[in-house]
Amino acid sequence: MTITGFVTYRQVDDYDVAVSNRLRPTAAVAVDLVVLTIEQNRLVVLAVRRGVEPFRGRRALPGGFVLDDEDLLQAAARELQEETGVRSSDVHLEQLATYGAPDRDPRGRVVTTAYLALTPTLTDPVAGSDAAAVELLTVSDVLAQPDALAFDHHRILTDGVERARNKLEYTPLAAAFCAAEFTIAELRRVYETVWGTTLDPRNFHRKVTTTPGFVEPSGSTTTRDGGRPARLYVRGDARTLHPAMLRPRG
Repeated sequence: MTITGFVTYRQVDDYDVAVSNRLRPTAAVAVDLVVLTIEQNRLVVLAVRRGVEPFRGRRALPGGFVLDDEDLLQAAARELQEETGVRSSDVHLEQLATYGAPDRDPRGRVVTTAYLALTPTLTDPVAGSDAAAVELLTVSDVLAQPDALAFDHHRILTDGVERARNKLEYTPLAAAFCAAEFTIAELRRVYETVWGTTLDPRNFHRKVTTTPGFVEPSGSTTTRDGGRPARLYVRGDARTLHPAMLRPRG
């Protein structure tokens, strides 16, 4: 029986099966995490020492394969806690980008979705799962060495750091690096550390305290910066900054 011209139903069925087989997914799905914090006025990234092949013994970003019964965010939270002992509830976590180069993983086609995690502190991260060790590395040192990380994690880290730098311009995300209450000087040091620059303290104070919804006084003061008591602030309710905190160029 024909449907149009000389093409039979059987031919159409065979074609559909062939196309279906050719388009059948052959890639594994994974997640990776760029976990950034600030230590001693240095922007640092959380890395693991791989305990299994491929790249056994090499440094890498924490991450792993997505299980059948979880979505991407659940997988990112699980891998973060399994490999480093860090809970997702203790960090700011947002999706960064998806990476799917055919040769990015020697085991076969692996498509990974990377997440950016920012936290005020990382207290005694603990290696687990297939991570042999966990380390905090200075971001500038890692970015200066294209082969410092396994897989394509140097590119992922580069993208994550640039995302953080950009978002500090137009969102209050810098507060994610601070404790619940912080001084304006502490917030300024976040900007200086992430951007790798020096900012004028008076201009910064004026911009931050006059930008609607950026910060709000907590009603408390502290002397931890030295000198006179400094007013403590908390993050405001703004989602974006108007005007933006533009990064110095050049």
